[in-house]
Amino acid sequence: MAGVSLLPSERLFAAGANANAQVIRVGLVGCGGRGTGAAIQALNADPNVKITALGDVFEDRLEDSLNALRRVGKDRVEIGDKDKYLGFDAYLGVIDSGVDVVLLCTPPAFRPAHFEAAVQAGKHVFCEKPVAVDAPGVRSVLASAKLAKEKNLSVVSGFCFRYEDNKRELFGRVLGGDIGEITTVSTFRNGGDLWYLDRQPEWTDMTYQMRNWYYQNWLSGDFIVEMSVHSLDMMSWAVGDKLPVRATGTGGRQVRTDEKYGNIYDHFAVEFEYPDGVKAYHFTRQQPGTTFRNSVEVFGLEGKASIEVGSLYEIAGKKPWNYSGNISNMYQTQHDELFAAIRSGKPINDGEFMANSTMLAILARDVSYTGITTTWEDAIQSDYEMGPKIGEYDWNLKWENPEVAIPGVTKLHA
Repeated sequence: MAGVSLLPSERLFAAGANANAQVIRVGLVGCGGRGTGAAIQALNADPNVKITALGDVFEDRLEDSLNALRRVGKDRVEIGDKDKYLGFDAYLGVIDSGVDVVLLCTPPAFRPAHFEAAVQAGKHVFCEKPVAVDAPGVRSVLASAKLAKEKNLSVVSGFCFRYEDNKRELFGRVLGGDIGEITTVSTFRNGGDLWYLDRQPEWTDMTYQMRNWYYQNWLSGDFIVEMSVHSLDMMSWAVGDKLPVRATGTGGRQVRTDEKYGNIYDHFAVEFEYPDGVKAYHFTRQQPGTTFRNSVEVFGLEGKASIEVGSLYEIAGKKPWNYSGNISNMYQTQHDELFAAIRSGKPINDGEFMANSTMLAILARDVSYTGITTTWEDAIQSDYEMGPKIGEYDWNLKWENPEVAIPGVTKLHA
């Protein structure tokens, strides 16, 4: 990949007071629904943003995304044939195309390598969650986030709840002492089943797994890493982003018994122990016909903070409080703040917490897969890699999907 001679922040602000008139060029890597949404939000965040490069492994995904972006952004979507990058190395083309900002929205297995390449090239980054599927990936992201800070690059994560006004105020009050010393945190993320794409005759094994990446734990990390990580991020937020000492868990699959569901679980239950004696619990399931719940409860010596996502944000106890303000669009706020930071030259860097929150989910998955209580230190130092290395991907690669984990039998860190 060719290098760049001028960091985006230097180029954008070379004109001083005229910086706001300069175009910020954005490239999207991963043109699915979330990626397309992120690109639309980037367009809405700043009138001088242009989408100038798209990359994906699937041409139909890229073209669908391009059509959607053109309907919204019209002439601010400057994509010709040379600006479309296809294949497993498409991210390199996007990064090297002259963009200032890269939106990383592929399945999470690719995030560490894509993030590293973007930061090495001096690009500001919006980085969807989670940021890895295993500990080596997390360590890579931490290193890249440190480099981004040294380069004065902005890194905004897809942990969108951190960008919502109601949650910011509630967690601010919790961390400010309104419920006293925290003793326990409880989080739930219970829902139903999700999408699945039937295999087509022309698909290779790799094509099939990539099309149904959510159900392949080496691509998604399992659903506790891919989706329920939002709850674990709020759990971490509640305790001031301290790291746990160890975790214990269990899980399995009761309804996802068909082979079409790959090798992921449909339920997990995990306990985290913190060095100050705080205990935190996470319960999550994806089983159709069951009760939906997306909640956080933070218990303190002087009160309790409660979140029912989408409906309830309150504190009960010595300092009662109920959120009555506007509910902001957290997805848009992420991009508003990212592009404002780029314009101001005052970078945002979510790198450390986005990596650590991802590692919480990886730890939770692994202790549930193995049935073995594991310390944070042992987990973060693991060399276990779940999938092929970035340069090994090929449509004819015969990647053997690991068997469904069995607690007491499966060994991940031997």
